[in-house]
Amino acid sequence: MNSNPSRREFLKTAALAGVGGSVARAALAQTGAPTPDTTPVTLPSGIVIPAHDSATLPRPPGQNPVHDLTTKPQEKIRVGVIGCHRGLAHVTACCGIEFAEVVAVCDWRDERAQHAADLCVRMGRTKPAVYSGTEEIWEKMAERDDIDAIYAATPWRWHVPMALKAMKQGKHAFVEVPAAVTVADCWALVDTSEQTQRHCVLLENCCYGEDEMFVLNLAHEGVFGDLLHAECAYLHDLRQVLFDLGQEGEWRRDYHSRYNGNLYPTHGLGPVGQRFGLGRGDQFQRLVSMSSPERCLSKYLKDKRPNGGKEAGEKYICGDINTSVIQSVNGRTILLQHDVVCPRPYSRINALYGTGGTFFDYPPRLALDEPKKYGLQANGPEDWMSAEDLTKMREQFTHPLWKKLRERAKGGGHGGMDFIINWRLLDCLRQGKTPDSVVYDAAAWSCIVELSSRSVATGATPVEFPDFTRGLWPHIPPLPIAGKESVG
Repeated sequence: MNSNPSRREFLKTAALAGVGGSVARAALAQTGAPTPDTTPVTLPSGIVIPAHDSATLPRPPGQNPVHDLTTKPQEKIRVGVIGCHRGLAHVTACCGIEFAEVVAVCDWRDERAQHAADLCVRMGRTKPAVYSGTEEIWEKMAERDDIDAIYAATPWRWHVPMALKAMKQGKHAFVEVPAAVTVADCWALVDTSEQTQRHCVLLENCCYGEDEMFVLNLAHEGVFGDLLHAECAYLHDLRQVLFDLGQEGEWRRDYHSRYNGNLYPTHGLGPVGQRFGLGRGDQFQRLVSMSSPERCLSKYLKDKRPNGGKEAGEKYICGDINTSVIQSVNGRTILLQHDVVCPRPYSRINALYGTGGTFFDYPPRLALDEPKKYGLQANGPEDWMSAEDLTKMREQFTHPLWKKLRERAKGGGHGGMDFIINWRLLDCLRQGKTPDSVVYDAAAWSCIVELSSRSVATGATPVEFPDFTRGLWPHIPPLPIAGKESVG
């Protein structure tokens, strides 16, 4: 699905978020808890970032935590997919999973929805029901009673309403990244997941990349010793994509005119959150963010005149490179960057430092303090290990999911990670187990869009993270995917 939100809609959303913040602060005042960041921030675009509630909000009566939510096991998981551009990867993956069934597909563009349905038939599956023609048609699909989970693979402004509707209809919500762009919307996802006892999972496929899971396993097995620091990013030249009519260029570029911060934080941050156990024994605490000047997108618009100059005169406020530094409650630090407009090769950095060694990606490199401990050559921490030794470490520590699913994931989107995330997520539902990430993770990783914008707008002022677990994080056990559990 594609839709270009108007400025009025953005301002209306901000105003509603401010109302929600006022209610939340009133609730905090009754508990005697502090009410930080009580001043709204107005961006150069005119968007008002409402007062930010960083303290733990009380859990309303009738809501229950979902960090360990289990559901009734099912032989087959029936899914509906909204948005058949990015969602086509999920349709393809589901058609290759024996315990999944694509019941319905939806896109306001009929040709896309029909293409997704025909793909199911070509892959030997029953043709799903097709919903298309209007922007609101997805609501009818969400009201079906034969769907267990709904994918929201749409422009960002649709993620929250689609997830809320899915959960209120008794379905699990699988949401593309970011799940939301405001703190208020993140709280809405958390509250609805707790009210309905339905999962709301961020479809962060980079958590399932081969290198990311290799490093996750190394960390879990103690190879890095005590974890200290991570560096991560989304560095991807999307200038052409941002002007691609009929695709993301119809809506994604608008955010560069409205926010100055990290617009796409989760690809780099999600894997780090899992390695550090953030939300599970440790927690995001504060963030400081700053942006470089905006130059590259304006230069591209002027020099290339995409679409025959249709967008001439547009103004952008998002700095070309946003850099945020995050500290956890346990003192670990994270360097997080965002850049989608500079001419440069792709990278997510994917670096991890510990007392026992360091990993850097793009290309993958590993240095260990005691390499002989793992049967490797005697090169020490001042040199990256040889390609031969890195291969030996992969043989010892490749994640069980990749060992199990490598052949099936071949040819899958994004190097196979699209298949891996779909298989794992649907297998958890099939077994009735809690997925590897829940709504608290979706909210904590996504809220950085607003937090970084607030920090940039206030001169790199530190901004506290909300605690979406409401104080549960010290008691939530480590991420099970990193353990020695059976993978099905």
